[in-house]
Amino acid sequence: MRSIRPLLAAASAVAALTLTATACGPTEDNAGGEQPSASANPTSDGKIHIPDDLKKRLKEHGIDMDKWRGGEWKNWDKDKWLREAKDYVNPIIEGLWDKDRMRDAQRPDKPVDPEDISGDKGVTDPTPAPVKAKAVQAPYHENAPASGKVFFDSPEGSMVCSATVVQDPAHPGKSNLVWTAGHCVHAGKKGGWYRNIAFVPSYNNNAKSTSALEQATRDEIAPLGVWWSDWAQTSQQWIDQGGQTGGQGAPYDFAVLHVTPEKGGTGKSLEETVGSALPVEFNAPAVPKIANMTATGFPAAKPFDGQLMYQCTDKPGRLSVKTEQPTMYRIGCTMTGGSSGGGWVATGQDGKPALVSNTSIGPVTAGWLAGPRLGAEAKALYDGMSKKYANQ
Repeated sequence: MRSIRPLLAAASAVAALTLTATACGPTEDNAGGEQPSASANPTSDGKIHIPDDLKKRLKEHGIDMDKWRGGEWKNWDKDKWLREAKDYVNPIIEGLWDKDRMRDAQRPDKPVDPEDISGDKGVTDPTPAPVKAKAVQAPYHENAPASGKVFFDSPEGSMVCSATVVQDPAHPGKSNLVWTAGHCVHAGKKGGWYRNIAFVPSYNNNAKSTSALEQATRDEIAPLGVWWSDWAQTSQQWIDQGGQTGGQGAPYDFAVLHVTPEKGGTGKSLEETVGSALPVEFNAPAVPKIANMTATGFPAAKPFDGQLMYQCTDKPGRLSVKTEQPTMYRIGCTMTGGSSGGGWVATGQDGKPALVSNTSIGPVTAGWLAGPRLGAEAKALYDGMSKKYANQ
């Protein structure tokens, strides 16, 4: 494979699509065990309650939760950028994600850090021909109801990823689980958990132009509400190894969110609200047996602006980033940064659509995307999240 200069493909309006971050499930030593995670307990009215023991630990870091909602979350000092899974906190700040913050969420442009993955060993198929991304027909709620956007705050500002509502085995028909990329929730080896993580299904449902969105109401931009992540789960591999360039850990770049409505809602789950949730298929067939995959997302880097939903459909090939790690799926696609975390759908073993991957990496000059093959690590992470809320 020819030399590639990569950039983080994490959720944002970057100058070009990038080689992204990584997230994965448990290590072999912890397979099926407790996953790196983040949690808080929702009360009966759907609001997030921060447990006293977590408040105590946060105060040990110099963080007073009583001040958090007043703006203390903007303090990204190293000692206050919580890294460990047990210290994740994401209390609802009602109204924080207003229409302007959602519309303008992006990642400030940065110079490209050159890094080469052309020395990869293992199985890498020829670079696919670019597939032009096609706009999803509005309304999105009718044509791609499980898709949406994840918003979060980082030291660089407000950022955005794509995401998918997925089924919850413990709550058939009533899932509150969202699938995205690991680098959309945690900064990796040089940082910690991002803040104010929220999911907006069917963002800009009627596909209004950017200029029209300036006059739109919050309800028009987020017609099915804003859903805050009260628990997030990513891999220890991503926490330990993830970086902004080079695609480190990319074969494990996945994460699961558990969400709750910002205003408590009517008691309906996310799946009941959007009317859809995709099953997740692990250990999908080998690449030669897959006819095609469809990637969905909200690309934000030029020539896109992050306000509209797009899709690419292509027969996947394989990409090997590191010999000792699983190969990734790769398809031709012109979507750019901001599409990270968006679901890849293929025909499942039962003949119905299933989520089999998510957007993780791509080259600086957009033309293809790669996503992890979901194996035992991903399944343990997913099962752990479902089990966590099985009795709630």
